[in-house]
Amino acid sequence: MKRTLATLALSFLIFSCKKDIKELPPATQTGANTFGAMVNGDMWVPQGFGSINASNILETRLLGNNLFITAQNFASSPNESEFDIRVIGLTSTGVYPLNSNVSHPSSSYSYAYYVKRRLTPLYEWITSSVNTGSVSVSRFDTAARIVSGTFSFSGGEITNAAPVLNVTEGRFDLKY
Repeated sequence: MKRTLATLALSFLIFSCKKDIKELPPATQTGANTFGAMVNGDMWVPQGFGSINASNILETRLLGNNLFITAQNFASSPNESEFDIRVIGLTSTGVYPLNSNVSHPSSSYSYAYYVKRRLTPLYEWITSSVNTGSVSVSRFDTAARIVSGTFSFSGGEITNAAPVLNVTEGRFDLKY
C-alpha cells in the first residue's frame, strides 16, 4: 500500500511540474492560436495541468465589435493564473487604450485583468486611469476570422496591497 501511495505521489509531482518556457511565441499574424507575455519579467504562456493539456486554456470571441481574450495557466499547481483582455469597439487595426476605471472585470469597458489564484483569487490586477496599457491590433481579418497584435499594461491590485503588475512584450495571434 505504501509503495502504491509513493508511486501515486511521485507521478503527481512529475506530471504537475511546471513546463519550462524557453521563449515567448513568435509575433505572427497567421491565426496560430498563440499568446504570451512577460509578467514582471517572467515569461508566461497558457499551459494545461501537467502532461494533460486542459481544454479551453486559450479562448477568443468577437461579439459585435467587442474582442474577448482569455488565457489560462494551470501548470503552476496548486496556483494558477489567467489573463482576461477586453477590447470594446474593435473596428480595424490600430491601438486601443486600456485605461477605463473598472473595479472588477466588466463587459462594458476595455481593460486588461490578471489573476493569480488557488481556487479563489490570491491577487487580482486590473488596468485603470492610473495603471494603463494598450492593445495594438496589427491584423483584424473578419473573412479569415484572425486577430493578431501586441499588448502591454500595468495593473493595480484590486483587493490587497500587492505591488503594481507590469506586463510587457505581450503578443497574440488568434482565430475567433
